[in-house]
Amino acid sequence: MDETDLLSRIHALVEEEHQLRDSGEHTDDQRQRVQELEVQLDQCWDLLRQRRAKRQYDEDPEDTEVRPASEVEGYLQ
Repeated sequence: MDETDLLSRIHALVEEEHQLRDSGEHTDDQRQRVQELEVQLDQCWDLLRQRRAKRQYDEDPEDTEVRPASEVEGYLQ
């Protein structure tokens, strides 16, 4: 996945998250989906940062992997 694809994925996830949050009532399924979207977004942003760091230091950005949710969710903000 290149940076353009990754940014498109991020935008799609953000759009879905906004649609769910803007709906009037929130079912358990909707709340669960929002949580899933948040994790996926964290993973996408992390992958984008990895790719940009590799490129900055003349390394291959394709040599990156999506980190597990347990890892990206443990980062300090």
